[in-house]
Amino acid sequence: MDQGNKSGVTEFVLNSLSGSRELQLFYFAFFTLFYLSIVLGNLFILLTVISDPVLHTPMYFLLSNLSFLDVCLSTFATPKMIFDFLMEHKTISFEGCMAQIFFLHVFAGGEMMLLVAMAYDRYVAICRPLHYAAIMNTHKCIILVVGSWLTGVLHSISQLVFTVNLPFCGPNKVDSFFCDLPLVIKLACTDTYILQVLMLSDSGLMAMISFFLLLISYTVILVTVRRHSLAGMAKARATLSAHITVVTLFFGPCIFIYAWPFSDLPVDKLLSIFYTVFTPLLNPLIYTLRNKEVISAMRKLRSRRISS
Repeated sequence: MDQGNKSGVTEFVLNSLSGSRELQLFYFAFFTLFYLSIVLGNLFILLTVISDPVLHTPMYFLLSNLSFLDVCLSTFATPKMIFDFLMEHKTISFEGCMAQIFFLHVFAGGEMMLLVAMAYDRYVAICRPLHYAAIMNTHKCIILVVGSWLTGVLHSISQLVFTVNLPFCGPNKVDSFFCDLPLVIKLACTDTYILQVLMLSDSGLMAMISFFLLLISYTVILVTVRRHSLAGMAKARATLSAHITVVTLFFGPCIFIYAWPFSDLPVDKLLSIFYTVFTPLLNPLIYTLRNKEVISAMRKLRSRRISS
């Protein structure tokens, strides 16, 4: 018996994406390529921003941190999911399960706050351009990034502190490819109603408030651009529409899963893939690779590598 969690459960069974053996091999190949694209793409962006002085600005500083967070968010569970496609028995230890919950909320919570910080940066740049350099100085940027990480850590601790001591005595099957908090606490051998309410007031509200703050900031930016230039309005609308799409794909599943923790829908598994696998690849495509300055810096970096 595991004395740490006061239960007889020492491991959990993960219910990954189902299918035949051939389909499992296809999933293995598909998600391996997807994961490598996420890691290499985001690390290349991070290296580009660091190596090019032209990109040493608040916006790209925040974007580079987003790329790093995306690598972390895609790494806490995806490699194990890929490995499990080759395994007949898909299990994870109790300690590994708690670690996944912890890192999921650290990285997801940190990314929520960082996306809000990026929206604030764009708001200041567009709505208060004359004061941008004074407001978005290096000190302010560091505070925003550190604050995002601290928020993620504190948020994760608040979620895990009650979960780790719950009694688990069976069943131990998690209906997802990783340990997600709403699914794990339902396996506890006790009434978890209060814990689910706490999860609703923490994760659910955090996701909804961050999402609405982003929508408000984007709306203010569009209204401001419209007042100054119709030509700029078209460009801003196209850019912000892409941003809103990515934000919706990230926050939508989080809100659905954590704002309604009492539901038990099989679609939760598919929604989890969106914000842990798909969004970390979309972020660099939307936020950086469509940017002429980043593309130019990447070409210069590649030219230097080839010439050396």
